[in-house]
Amino acid sequence: MKKVIIAAIFLGSGFLAQAQEVGLQLYSLRNQFKMDVSNTLGLINEWGITKIEGGETYDLPIEEFKALLEENDLDVVSVGAGFGDLENDVEKVIKNAKDFGAKYVMCAWVPHDDNNWALKETKHATEVFNKAGKILKEKGLVLAYHPHGYEFRPYKNGTLFDYMAKNATHFTFELDVFWAQHGGADPLALMKKYPKKITLLHLKDMEKGIEGNNTGHEEDDTNVVLGTGQIDIAGVVAEAKKLGIEYMFIEDESKNVVTQVPKSLVYLSQLEE
Repeated sequence: MKKVIIAAIFLGSGFLAQAQEVGLQLYSLRNQFKMDVSNTLGLINEWGITKIEGGETYDLPIEEFKALLEENDLDVVSVGAGFGDLENDVEKVIKNAKDFGAKYVMCAWVPHDDNNWALKETKHATEVFNKAGKILKEKGLVLAYHPHGYEFRPYKNGTLFDYMAKNATHFTFELDVFWAQHGGADPLALMKKYPKKITLLHLKDMEKGIEGNNTGHEEDDTNVVLGTGQIDIAGVVAEAKKLGIEYMFIEDESKNVVTQVPKSLVYLSQLEE
């Protein structure tokens, strides 16, 4: 009953009902999906969320999974894709996106040797994303790369991310504000610097006192309720509105995700008041 009441509060605020900009990255509920796919999708519905980022079926036949999505009024607007598939089997990526009816394809990680990430790896990733992104664009899809922190290492007068952004001709970026700040960047400044290159957001707050690094790794439970950590979530959301960013996905990787996401939704609804 408590979850239903919470969902009613969200919808009553008009934030989700009118804007439909706040979604959920399904990785947030990876542990819950292992136990019960149907009830996990139902939980998202109870939260009042309708837009999701996913791409998996959690061992269910795709038609069965899509039926559960429809039953819970969930729309997959973005799907994940592995770097290897973008490089070697882009048709597989296209089929998966089309099967779900998604507009966006996101890649969240570029495999690299241990912690070795420099210009060579950056150039290679940029080339792969441009090549795949061009093909995806021809099919009506938008490719967005999700930096994880190692891209913000220094390069010339900026960072390796700057190299990627300036050379991104056929792909865009999904900015995860946690990983950007953890890697040493300022998420809000990045949005202002590259207003045409950032098309999606991951909203994720970082526990106060955590000192970042550029490895792309951190403990999951450093993810906290939006608005309670060290990241300027309010500023990011306001800038996203100005830029017309279509979807902002909450991603909460902590073990407390089920209790934290409703609180994060309440916080976001209050930003609209």
